[in-house]
Amino acid sequence: MILSYTQIEEIAAAVTKDFNEFFFGERAAPETHYAQATPIDWLATDYLGLRVSYARLSEDGSICGLTAYTDTEYAATYRGVTHVIPLRANEVLLDSSFMELGQVRSRCGKRRFTLAHECAHQLLFQMESDEARRACEEAYSPRTAYSLRDLKTREDWNEWQANALGAAILMPQREIDRAMYHLARGRKLIDYEGWFGYMDLMVLKQLCQTLGVSRSAAVIRLRQLGYMEERPYAEYIDPLEVWA
Repeated sequence: MILSYTQIEEIAAAVTKDFNEFFFGERAAPETHYAQATPIDWLATDYLGLRVSYARLSEDGSICGLTAYTDTEYAATYRGVTHVIPLRANEVLLDSSFMELGQVRSRCGKRRFTLAHECAHQLLFQMESDEARRACEEAYSPRTAYSLRDLKTREDWNEWQANALGAAILMPQREIDRAMYHLARGRKLIDYEGWFGYMDLMVLKQLCQTLGVSRSAAVIRLRQLGYMEERPYAEYIDPLEVWA
């Protein structure tokens, strides 16, 4: 199943609207309310019915998370030892480094995006045809251990969709519009090849704190929604720089 960017945005808007009514009920934010972060943990567990657990997934920490569509196993190698981790259908497994002492706050944005990405995989899977779902479940048959390379090879075609849908759920356009109206009065931020002026950095910082995301994720999402203007680094001028 290949979806257009517009279709992904529509799916995300429908999911977040339904979730907000489910989660907030009558307390759902009105149109004039300030932006609020998506409670992605509750969306995963209470709304989608996913089980979220943690384990060491790789030696170098490069594997942040994965999800299972049927009962299976995941083989993770850590410190030279391979550990076979049982996975249940509708389970999300996140790397345990997200919950290590001293890492929870600094890696919060990445953990939230990873969870949103895995939620997106589950949503996309449910939208597949019965035939496609059966084929996927057979590929990950019960008690069949697979490596990350196998997983990436079989699902690589779906990764960009999961990234886009996860970002749209974690940073809904409505919430981005609200945040940018309050923080930047709707103006575009200027990206000088990865550098930002002081005021734009403050907007990014507040946006990330408000929505619980990393700066890199926020920049990509703002660019997608037309809130980012690209300029060459040669034009960058730091307004706080003092010349002798």
